[in-house]
Amino acid sequence: MSDFWFYFKIGLEHVLDYKAYDHVLFLIVLTVPYVFKDWRRVLLMVTLFTVGHMTAMILAVYGVVSVDRGIIEFLIPVTIFVSALYNVFTAGRGAHKDKLGVLFITALFFGLIHGLGFSSFFKSLTAHLSSKILPLLEFGLGIEAAQIIIVLVVLILGFICQTIFRFSRRDWCLFISAVVIGMVIPMLMANYPW
Repeated sequence: MSDFWFYFKIGLEHVLDYKAYDHVLFLIVLTVPYVFKDWRRVLLMVTLFTVGHMTAMILAVYGVVSVDRGIIEFLIPVTIFVSALYNVFTAGRGAHKDKLGVLFITALFFGLIHGLGFSSFFKSLTAHLSSKILPLLEFGLGIEAAQIIIVLVVLILGFICQTIFRFSRRDWCLFISAVVIGMVIPMLMANYPW
């Protein structure tokens, strides 16, 4: 049981680490167009992101996939930037009108990219283990728990800003997405691989 908490905690800290806030930024732009009544859609998108994340890690840890770390470190902020830009161009349209298939496939694909970014650390952490599947699943549960925490915080802040401070849903989405774009541009420039 102690191994479960060890890997669960690493997954939790992977998302909630304030020094590696790229994961949080992605979750913010994924969640900001939605409100509490959309919780099923948001939970499904976040879970698909985790599935993509875990699939990439399994493939990388077992040596099926190997991608240049520099490219992945660049692609992670690209996924955040693209998601935030999508929010800017679709704000006010109503998140409930978005095509489910496209959003879900995008969340899964972006999860694959983010998972590759963490796979080398996890590979070194579990190098001494003969079976890595159980630790990966425990780690994945920690990621999912942390992501749900972030999603709840974003939904609560959105609720407060839209009801108490009278932000429109559109303005809230535009403002937060613009802030994230401003934060991710330096990440893109710092990780530009060419």
